[in-house]
Amino acid sequence: MEKFLSKRIVLVTGKGGVGRSSVTAALALASAQRGNRVLVSEIEEPCGGFSPLARLFGREHLPVKPIKLAPGIEGGQLTAAKGQEAFLTSVLKVRTMARLAMRTKPLLAFLRFAPSFHEMGIFFHLLTHIKSQTRDKRNRYDQILIDMPATGHTLALTALPQQLLELIQSGPIAAGMREGQEWLNNPKTGAAYVVTIPETLPVTECMELIDGLQQTNMPVGGVILNMVPENPFSTSEREELQGLLNGHSFFGQRYLDRIATTSRAAEKLRSEVHVGLLSVPYCKASGTELPKMMASRLLGESLRES
Repeated sequence: MEKFLSKRIVLVTGKGGVGRSSVTAALALASAQRGNRVLVSEIEEPCGGFSPLARLFGREHLPVKPIKLAPGIEGGQLTAAKGQEAFLTSVLKVRTMARLAMRTKPLLAFLRFAPSFHEMGIFFHLLTHIKSQTRDKRNRYDQILIDMPATGHTLALTALPQQLLELIQSGPIAAGMREGQEWLNNPKTGAAYVVTIPETLPVTECMELIDGLQQTNMPVGGVILNMVPENPFSTSEREELQGLLNGHSFFGQRYLDRIATTSRAAEKLRSEVHVGLLSVPYCKASGTELPKMMASRLLGESLRES
């Protein structure tokens, strides 16, 4: 876990249904147990509804202003409006004027529908957390984890700085994008961790997402292979067992087949994706107990270089 713990900004991404929020919560708990002050966050959803990430900490929603979720962990939403207000404040130098500007309908409509301005708001909100300090001038958060939405939104956010800098090369927007790049695109401070499960389609999509992240200059810290079934057999035991069972139907066949599928998926990732691979065993717990159990197992593992 040492490579993960050394990152200041961590994007946890992957397709839906792979346990991305559970992994994010578990990583936050593991990081806090190692002494980090952690902010765990998610990007606002326009439709609202409950937050899977919040439920893992016993809540229905995460507020915009971070609140304490667990010892060493605060949680909050990243919103475009908050980031846009922060940007206007930096330009206008007066927060009251920025807030008044954010209430004007024409400006709100422009910020809501203009290409890239939503992602830009999220980006600037993240920057405010990165730069946030305590009264004694220490970083408020040692580590910021973001439970990212669908793959397309992740790539839209990681591609944003370079896209905007190709259009706007000077001024406050360009300065903000460059400042963000110094954090996100620096392998010493930023990384994306891609969550997948040991099945053919999720693994293929994981590899495609890694290619997309690398094209946007986002460092990939590793792949987290989630929901891995326990394998009680050694290689020689499995070979001997397979010889005895060939051509027969038996109780537990699906579980044995899943072990074999998992082995193939892990081997494919190790051979074709040259980043760390961490396997997280399947956990039977649910609710707030699930990330706690996953965190204890994460702290017992270390990223293995392929």
